[in-house]
Amino acid sequence: MAAALRRAMDGLYLLCVIVAGVAFVLISAVIPWAVFTRYVLNSAASWPEPTAVLLTIMLTFIGAAACYRRRQHMNIGYFAGLLPGVGQRLSNILAELIVGAMALFMAYYGANLVEATWHNTIGDFPFLSVGVTYLPIPVGGVFLLLFVIERLLIGQPPSDEPAGFH
Repeated sequence: MAAALRRAMDGLYLLCVIVAGVAFVLISAVIPWAVFTRYVLNSAASWPEPTAVLLTIMLTFIGAAACYRRRQHMNIGYFAGLLPGVGQRLSNILAELIVGAMALFMAYYGANLVEATWHNTIGDFPFLSVGVTYLPIPVGGVFLLLFVIERLLIGQPPSDEPAGFH
């Protein structure tokens, strides 16, 4: 079971990295286009700014889950490292439970936000629901919670990249 869970979380991690990477690349293309149309063509396009905001939301919440899984997030373990072995394990479990609570908060209240704004539209994109733009919040929360569960059940993933990710 541990191997199957690890493979599933490796796949989820890879999905998060791909989504965040694509969002980052698109942001890097959209912003220069906005600058080009505004200052070179002297006719600013209306869609680049809201597009960049939507992509940034996706990058932030999905990318944060991936960073958390690989321990590439900011953390301070100095004082926990001074504790004896049992204290270190207990502080790690407590930290995981706190992150899990935050992930549940994101998933629950993010889903409520998506539901509350689902029937609203964005001025520049009348075909797009505002709820869709907030969807990365609960999705990122669920992904984060799954990564917390993985750590609690079978430990931190190995430091090398998952198979097939190069």
